[in-house]
Amino acid sequence: MSKELVVTKIENNIAEVYLNRAEKHNSLTLEMFSAIADAGQSLQENRDIRVAILYGAGPSFCAGLDFSLMTKILEQGSSGDAVIAALIGKSGQNENLAQRVAMIWQQVDFPVIAAIDGAAFGGGFQIAMGCDFRIASPNAKFSIMELHYGLVPDMGITKTLPGILRKDQALELALTARQFDAREALQLGVVTKIEKDYLGKARELAAEISARSPDAVRGCKKLFNTAWKSSQDDSLELEALIQGQLLGSPNQREAVLAAMEKRSARFS
Repeated sequence: MSKELVVTKIENNIAEVYLNRAEKHNSLTLEMFSAIADAGQSLQENRDIRVAILYGAGPSFCAGLDFSLMTKILEQGSSGDAVIAALIGKSGQNENLAQRVAMIWQQVDFPVIAAIDGAAFGGGFQIAMGCDFRIASPNAKFSIMELHYGLVPDMGITKTLPGILRKDQALELALTARQFDAREALQLGVVTKIEKDYLGKARELAAEISARSPDAVRGCKKLFNTAWKSSQDDSLELEALIQGQLLGSPNQREAVLAAMEKRSARFS
């Protein structure tokens, strides 16, 4: 029996998803791409999830494209063409498979925390950028590595990086494909925090978020993701729309009562 390439565990409304090719630094094969996309889609359909943590088993978060997949891509003829089509063909969806493994974490309606150790290179970097928070260990290393192999970064990075880096900063990292450490990542805003116990801190943050009204948490993610890039009129309209949906709702009433009674809230 082959092992699961991506493992999902759910407890107390918190999902932990980990990439499970530790011996290969969780590098991305075609099967790995599909497994990550499927895991994200499964969580997206689960209304009980309030927050998720994404991390890699073993010494790295994700070292990017697996060389075996690169070899297949470089093959002449139908074999290489089939791999390319599987990765970047649209297949009736708004994004292709390569883009979906990063963008799915933006599309789920709950917050996603990337807990990063070791390498987050190439596709691994782009997957991390699709998450809402990135908590890195002091040993984490990053690279927009695609140009090292004659490619451009193409996993939604043009949607995720503009809210974090200036264009010149992003372009310099992409064009040089250089590696940079956790300290520089924090200075750039690529990571939210550096923590020695990076996974423990991610779990702590997840528990804190999970204790809030799930309706308000989903609404806040939608508001920030949408309004950050919208016009003033559209942003103000969305604020009012979401607030109107929350005011007086059962979970909003419970949040107020719990605060007044100095007890833990019991959200539905």
